[in-house]
Amino acid sequence: MRVYVAGPYTHPDPVENTHKAIGAADALAEVGHIPFVPHLTLLWHMVSPHPLQFWYDHDMGWLEVCDALLRLPGPSTGADAEVARATELGIPVYHSIDDLPEP
Repeated sequence: MRVYVAGPYTHPDPVENTHKAIGAADALAEVGHIPFVPHLTLLWHMVSPHPLQFWYDHDMGWLEVCDALLRLPGPSTGADAEVARATELGIPVYHSIDDLPEP
């Protein structure tokens, strides 16, 4: 399954949150899923900054082609919007890797 990894990005620290998202992506990949980690645009933004809305639109475009969303813990306006959009699209939302069906 293509799994969108949604979670905090800016608070408390983008690098720390990207590290956590990559850890989740590794765990997803180990069991056979294909993770998408929007946090990885951190490097793209460092090289070529864009307004926040650009990133939201980019991420939502990827979300629309995913089979599931994994919501990582922590407060996040962006991740909450991604969960809401996934729900609108009928994409299942999970809060634990263990709850995802096998690929």
